[in-house]
Amino acid sequence: MQGDNCESEKAAHPGIFPAFEDGKSDHHPAERCVDFPVSVVLPAGGTGERTGLQAPKQFFSFLGRPLISYTIQAFERVPWIQSIVVVVAKEKMDMMMDIIQRFQHRKVRVVPGGSTRHRSICNGVLAVGKEEKERTAPDRPKVVIIHDAVRPFVEEDFLRKIALAAKEQGASGAIRPLVSTVIATTSEGYLDHSLERTKYRASEMPQGFSYDVIYQAYQRCSDSDFEFGTECLHLALQYCGTNAKLIEGPPTLWKVTYKRDLAAAESIIKETLSRSACVFTGGLAEAVTLADALRKAVGSWDMELDIIPNLTGDNASCLLKEWNFIHVSVNHPCPSEVEATLMALEATNRAVLHPMVIIWVLLSHTDELSISGRVAEPEAIMDLASTAKLRNILLYGIQLHESSKDASRWQRSVLRLGEIASALIRERNPALVGQLLLA
Repeated sequence: MQGDNCESEKAAHPGIFPAFEDGKSDHHPAERCVDFPVSVVLPAGGTGERTGLQAPKQFFSFLGRPLISYTIQAFERVPWIQSIVVVVAKEKMDMMMDIIQRFQHRKVRVVPGGSTRHRSICNGVLAVGKEEKERTAPDRPKVVIIHDAVRPFVEEDFLRKIALAAKEQGASGAIRPLVSTVIATTSEGYLDHSLERTKYRASEMPQGFSYDVIYQAYQRCSDSDFEFGTECLHLALQYCGTNAKLIEGPPTLWKVTYKRDLAAAESIIKETLSRSACVFTGGLAEAVTLADALRKAVGSWDMELDIIPNLTGDNASCLLKEWNFIHVSVNHPCPSEVEATLMALEATNRAVLHPMVIIWVLLSHTDELSISGRVAEPEAIMDLASTAKLRNILLYGIQLHESSKDASRWQRSVLRLGEIASALIRERNPALVGQLLLA
């Protein structure tokens, strides 16, 4: 059957935006490189009924950012992926365009979905084909990767395997071992028979196809396939004779399906963001000593600290790759020191896709710590924190009193500082922004 099975593409709303940040990825020389153009189709037209939420789950936000934005970023970080087509319900087009603009996503085009999953994917494939006609031959996509918008933790290494297998075989797909035994029931609700679990696998996303295979599959498939089908690999086999290469994927391919999965996804994001921080010491000996002691303390929470004196020279690169910063000030700190860090972050023109954290550690030798001539108060930090929050940066203050006469008390204070700093970075609690905590 011809392509008129697909929903009309005339209402497509293209949106190409500049890069927010060049993706960083580790390349492995021993592995084959993807040296051909690859495009991605993200069907995101689902209603999310199983989550029990008012809005579709792909638009549910945590850590200040919608789920679909995390998935887009996972593909944007892969340098050999040249375009991403997001397919959403027509009534969600404006919302999706706002997300792309707000988080400065790049290489993204938004098109309207259809009445079923296959019709939506078909619209995405047609959009890729339209891009193909507009490009010169060397830049035309050879492979299309189809992935669920609610699977945000896909990794580049696995995408590489899918893309290479799709180019060689015409189709490829992710599989995972079955967790539960599959059974068949009688019409009366009794057990009919069960399948031997070791002989079967669960079909997952991502799936990859040469463009010609997936395009022809949708051109030839039936109305019944469009209405009731869900498996793209089956269409490639039935209508193009292309037997997909199946690759066992990592556990991170799991799909956000229920409301509890959103909490799990948020937990994973928080864990990822809390693995490291950069400490600014200003080159002061006391600050360096504290930073070294703090590095040992936070090691208990599996966090690594990079200690630098300031943001000059090569040190400034941390502003582009780090999400957490600890600014150590000694005795009479001035807010302009932290303001300089905020200005430096703003000068990078980095789109802050996650809330960033700055912890201002105020080290004193006396029981009272003055900031610009007055005793440190939560209000003194609050004004600066309010400005930072407008940039999606969470600023916290921690006061630490150094007692040279009591080494054990000092050690307890450093451990307490490490515990508080780790918790602030891990939880990113907006309720504590601008507070001056005591270690």
